[in-house]
Amino acid sequence: MTDLDMSVLRARAESGDSDAIDQLVESAAELGDLATLERLASQGSSTAADQLVESAAELGDLATLERLASQGNRTAAEVLEELTAD
Repeated sequence: MTDLDMSVLRARAESGDSDAIDQLVESAAELGDLATLERLASQGSSTAADQLVESAAELGDLATLERLASQGNRTAAEVLEELTAD
């Protein structure tokens, strides 16, 4: 996907296009782009929030999981507990 394609996709997502949001979530997950996932999650995308937790866990990003858990994300808290148990 070119930079222009990504720009168009972001614009569509910002206007509420759910297909564009889903495509951005998928792309961000593939790239390990936690910042984009976090931005989309903060804008209300539950898919992005779920993917953010999954990607952070895969990358071993405990700081992100801790921050999400402290903000009330139960899934992040559970994953964090699993990763830090022992």
